[in-house]
Amino acid sequence: MRSCSVSSPASYPGSAKRLDSGGIDYSYLDGRTRHRANVIQQFRDGTAPVFLISLKAGGFGLDLTEADYCFLLDPWWNPATEAQAIDCTHRIGQTRNIIVYRLIALDTIEEKVVALNARKAKLSALTADDIRGLLA
Repeated sequence: MRSCSVSSPASYPGSAKRLDSGGIDYSYLDGRTRHRANVIQQFRDGTAPVFLISLKAGGFGLDLTEADYCFLLDPWWNPATEAQAIDCTHRIGQTRNIIVYRLIALDTIEEKVVALNARKAKLSALTADDIRGLLA
């Protein structure tokens, strides 16, 4: 089984330390990664069954159809950015279901971001008649 962990780069030292202590190989990709193709290939080949990816780097031209799981550890202000990161596991050629987990800690700024995004989503679902009703 292979999994992608999509997060802000600030979260990676802790994740990497836990993976190292468990003897689990992983690849790491952020905006500063050199040899991007080699890092991606390690995950695709199964050499590194865990892929730590920064949210922004993960959404750009990445195809990870080998993933079985995708973990979102930090919500982003723009839900489209998260969707793009998840979509990298659902590209053409994907034949399996991918399980996506969004992990949010209680009483954190991340919890507030998720709540704000939910409120914004409700607003964007309003129809013209809904808006006229609000203004009447």
